[in-house]
Amino acid sequence: MRPFTRVTSLAVPMGTDNIDTDIIFPARYLLHTTKTGLGRFAFYEWRYARDGTPDQTFPLNRDEFESAAIMVAGDNFGCGSSREQAPWALADLGLRCLIATSFGEIFATNCFKNGILTVLVSPDQQADLLADAQARAPITVDLERQTIARANGGVAGFPVESWRREALLNGWDEISTVLARDQTAITEFERRQRAQMPWLYQGE
Repeated sequence: MRPFTRVTSLAVPMGTDNIDTDIIFPARYLLHTTKTGLGRFAFYEWRYARDGTPDQTFPLNRDEFESAAIMVAGDNFGCGSSREQAPWALADLGLRCLIATSFGEIFATNCFKNGILTVLVSPDQQADLLADAQARAPITVDLERQTIARANGGVAGFPVESWRREALLNGWDEISTVLARDQTAITEFERRQRAQMPWLYQGE
């Protein structure tokens, strides 16, 4: 995964509460199982009319948010089914960080596994950041310092589990994380096993 350290960007305003994974990635596109190119299906029912015409009032269709790496979402973002294509699609759009007052638990875990930082804020903070997003004011999310900086100079901290922070900062996936933590123990186990059960290593 690409390491996440610090991102400064305009933020896509997506303040509706209870946006579920079927809205983020509609079920009719689940036959697409590769990560690349899924961004075109994100929020499809909201982004396009029935004839495929883009709704130019929808944030993801507006030119100013084309390169946005941050989204400010409403409460309970990513609730619903454990649809891994939802974070895949958001990542394919270039989003690196999602900010909300709460997230669907499985969705947040899947985001982390795909290098997307989910940031929990208070309702008052969410309202301020959503206003910044709507005003096209840049936001800076710094994972090293665990801070969100607004264009008006305001800075607030945010919580993140230390092991998630370490993995994201280093760009570690699950295998890389295990190796970073337990490589010595793994090597010692393999040494003992090789001595006790050499037949397992025949043909190396």
